[in-house]
Amino acid sequence: MGFAEWVIEKAQSSPRRIVLPESADERVLKAAGEIQAKNIGPVTLVGEPDSILGNLKSLGITQRFEIVDPVKAPWADDFAHEYFEMRKHKGVTEEQAKAVMSSCIPHGIMLLHKGKADGLVAGAAHSTSDTLRPALQILKTAPGVKLASSFFFMAFEDVTYLFADCGLVEDPDAEQLAEIAIATAQSAIGFDIEPTVALLSYSTKGSAKSRLTEKVVKATELAQKRAKEVFGADSKVRIDGELQGDAALAERVGRKKAPNSEVAGRARVLIFPNLDAGNIAYKLVQYLGGAEAYGPIIQGTRLPVNDLSRGCVPEDIVGVAAVTVVQSQLLS
Repeated sequence: MGFAEWVIEKAQSSPRRIVLPESADERVLKAAGEIQAKNIGPVTLVGEPDSILGNLKSLGITQRFEIVDPVKAPWADDFAHEYFEMRKHKGVTEEQAKAVMSSCIPHGIMLLHKGKADGLVAGAAHSTSDTLRPALQILKTAPGVKLASSFFFMAFEDVTYLFADCGLVEDPDAEQLAEIAIATAQSAIGFDIEPTVALLSYSTKGSAKSRLTEKVVKATELAQKRAKEVFGADSKVRIDGELQGDAALAERVGRKKAPNSEVAGRARVLIFPNLDAGNIAYKLVQYLGGAEAYGPIIQGTRLPVNDLSRGCVPEDIVGVAAVTVVQSQLLS
């Protein structure tokens, strides 16, 4: 069973309500029909109802969806007041709060905050910042979590990897890189992927020394210590670095370059030193290596909000919605 089939089956075991706030995009409407047809979860569409209904009809989609008008919803004033109270210390006025809550993505995220839905997927027609900024403003990070970050599922026919951070934290310092490693190990466990975590560099075990490699070495030490605190000394989480990509993935190379490592040659979770490296790598693996990419999946927010590539197709949206449902299940 491939990753997409596995995650959909997992989502179907306990469906959750998913908000799709980009209802003017026909890819999103097609995905909404598939999400409900596959029993991944009921869908809430956010937008102008007459326009949504007209577009659904033109696409031949006959299913019924909950449709929320962010301007005329009965709770619109309550949402605007709640957002104002959250952000007035940042200088947001009541009028500005009302304008923000009339926008589909922030309104959709407030639906999660108020318990009217379980997860949100956006990004088909908006930038990552358009999705994540209101998520962090309204939902904030989960208790005990210092940093929200992101990862991609990179799924091949017989194996799935996690790549982090490829979409959110631009230039993490050593402490942040360690936090990303721990969070991504936790995500791997939640999705039944072996939590063997490699912190990547252009150097393996001191083969080169620079400010860049030293950051990864320090992050590895911090992550290994933190892993014992979070997962326990007897957990199956294994973290090592600094490792080059070949040493992390190829058993033959790993044995030669890092013979004493429990991760080298068998890593399933790859932690990149910065956003440049991570984002470039996942796109190369997707477009040259033929992997299916799902993400960026956000980890660390109080409730699940996930982003999409603007080049996504309906099947991508369905897959990320299923991932979002499983994230919601893990919070229960």
